[in-house]
Amino acid sequence: MQVPQHAKGTFGYDLEFLKAKDNVVVLNSDDGRGRVIISPKYQGKIFTSTADGSDGKSFGWIKYETFDAKQPDTHMNAYGGEDRLWLGPEGGQFSLFFKPGAKMEFDNWHTPPAIDNESWDLVSSTGKKASLTKNTSIQNYTGTTLSIKLQRDVEILEPAAIKQMLGIDDLDSTVKSVGFTTVNTITNSGTTTWNKTAGAPCLWSLDMFTPSPQTVIIVPYKEDATGKIATTNYFGEIPKDRIVYNNGTLLFKADGKSRGKLGIPPNRAKNMIGSYDGANDILTIVFFDLDDKGDYLNQEWKPDTAPFTGDAVNAYNDGPLANGSQMGPFYELESVSPAAFLKPGEKLSHKHSVFHFMGDINALNKIAWKTLGFSLHDKTHNI
Repeated sequence: MQVPQHAKGTFGYDLEFLKAKDNVVVLNSDDGRGRVIISPKYQGKIFTSTADGSDGKSFGWIKYETFDAKQPDTHMNAYGGEDRLWLGPEGGQFSLFFKPGAKMEFDNWHTPPAIDNESWDLVSSTGKKASLTKNTSIQNYTGTTLSIKLQRDVEILEPAAIKQMLGIDDLDSTVKSVGFTTVNTITNSGTTTWNKTAGAPCLWSLDMFTPSPQTVIIVPYKEDATGKIATTNYFGEIPKDRIVYNNGTLLFKADGKSRGKLGIPPNRAKNMIGSYDGANDILTIVFFDLDDKGDYLNQEWKPDTAPFTGDAVNAYNDGPLANGSQMGPFYELESVSPAAFLKPGEKLSHKHSVFHFMGDINALNKIAWKTLGFSLHDKTHNI
């Protein structure tokens, strides 16, 4: 048995582990401190990144034991991954996860293989960028067969690009950072149009991170919009002591100890979400495309819900299931595209970028205030 050269929890450890499973692609910043791991075999996932080289903290959550399972899980193979691409909707009349007529319950829930356990094709890799593709066919709950081509273009970002994208002028020199951007594209490769009758899919970016007792998800929202601020009962109502509404910011405890998911509708959402891990001094920011007038798919496990009344932004905190088992612990920051109403040959892209900053809370607070509009010194985040 090979002895790991790096401690568990470091980027180097995860790179060694993943190299034994796949011919992974590693993107590097110019100074070598920012690094990103992409896996063609595991659905084009960005498994993890770091802001401080091989011995630096590994930011993505990886479930190591899943790789050694003797049989694939029929529902979902939870390999983890800091940024993975899924397709929606998960539930509703155009669901991609339930066969036509099946009752929408866990026993009948199955993740489409192309985004679960099938490999993707690596088209190109330059050390700074990588491009991957996948062709697939999926039948939705209505019975429509969708012929799909997916493409993921990933690029690691240099500090100057990070500052420009986030509008940060005075990034403290002591702060360590890494950022990457993904452009996710879906093409209708079939012969029939995707519409409000036959159904349409959407692109869905999900980012899995390791929780701590002092991690909070920070969700900015538009205070002056109408309608509900958030859906908070995806998996039962989130307990009141785990969520706070604070002057245009929703705070959600992300300790991996209580299962809950929330979503923000497109008219309330902003194009950014983040988290702050006070135990490890890590600020994470996710920046994405948003169409506040777009048709977003309702992903709830209810076939009779209005299909185009869904959320644009989601956050999830893992926790024990009713039987005491647990997939993680991890937490997720997610964004989705509007429904892809595409004629044959047409395409839709969704851009989703991830940034991590490590440093003193005062330096991180300047970034949080500039981007998320929230002060890390505000004690309401200690929920």
